[in-house]
Amino acid sequence: MQTPKSDTFDELDVLILSALEVDARASFARIGQVLGVSDQTVARRYRRLTAEAGLRVVARRDAFVLGQDQWMLRLRCAPDSTPVIADALAKRPDTSWIGLASGGTEIVCMTHPRSPGDHDDLLLGKLPRTPSVMEVHAQQLLHRFDGGPSGWIVKSGALDADQVAALRPRHPARPAAQARIEPEDEPLLAVLRRDGRAGHQELQRATGRSESAVKRRLAALLASGALYIDIEYDYERSGQARTAALWITTEPAALHSVGEALSGHGEVAFAAATTGPSHLVATVVVRDTASLYAYLSGPLGRLDGVRHVETTPFLRRVKQLTYRGGR
Repeated sequence: MQTPKSDTFDELDVLILSALEVDARASFARIGQVLGVSDQTVARRYRRLTAEAGLRVVARRDAFVLGQDQWMLRLRCAPDSTPVIADALAKRPDTSWIGLASGGTEIVCMTHPRSPGDHDDLLLGKLPRTPSVMEVHAQQLLHRFDGGPSGWIVKSGALDADQVAALRPRHPARPAAQARIEPEDEPLLAVLRRDGRAGHQELQRATGRSESAVKRRLAALLASGALYIDIEYDYERSGQARTAALWITTEPAALHSVGEALSGHGEVAFAAATTGPSHLVATVVVRDTASLYAYLSGPLGRLDGVRHVETTPFLRRVKQLTYRGGR
């Protein structure tokens, strides 16, 4: 993957985004020190990326670490209803990565229900009762190969290994006990879902805990993997305007090796093993249609064990991690 080039992002923008993917709560001073620029320059670029490229830093629960179910949904809908249904799904707190695909007749959506009741409410209740939804395919995610805490733009190699190591957060060793998010953590998470860079004093006010207690609990949650801090931004502004979902069928014995290979491809932003007729789902981000063809016929096509690939280009992205209506 080459460093993205666009009219919005220059080389320093890509470096800053890469740094935030490594540690989204790193201070502007630390980022500036690693990149060799002033903290004022980093702060100014951060504000511009927020205003012009939709950059946001948000906290995410890691469902795989927490042992919670996640599903990929494919909804075939009447064409005139897909935007309305996609927007309704986007407003739900248990959805992400929603896109209109197949010329606007299909919605692709990831769901991460907190409880079996939430899952049943959506798949057995609301969606089947929606007249414009003609078909629903739900595939459970079994194993993540790429995505989640690992970033995509950092794959460009804009940061060298020493810079990544200098930015990597130094959390205490991951505890042996199973990662958990307790009910008393919810006020902390509520603030971080709005602003993943919120300071300790703001977190202290929201939780009623002492600043030292907030620091310890946040460090423990991040170290356990139950919580991670992610970034979202408009991929199109990075010069990578084409996004597609790939539904990949493999030889059974090649499932893991193909998934591991996908995680090393610069075009792949997310990859996971799934239930259902395909064995893997992946999201690829490329410059244009020609680049998509080059990836399908090149790095993906050369993988041993791949039997079939269905490609679903996205017409429009409705939601990444958060929903902002009218985009």
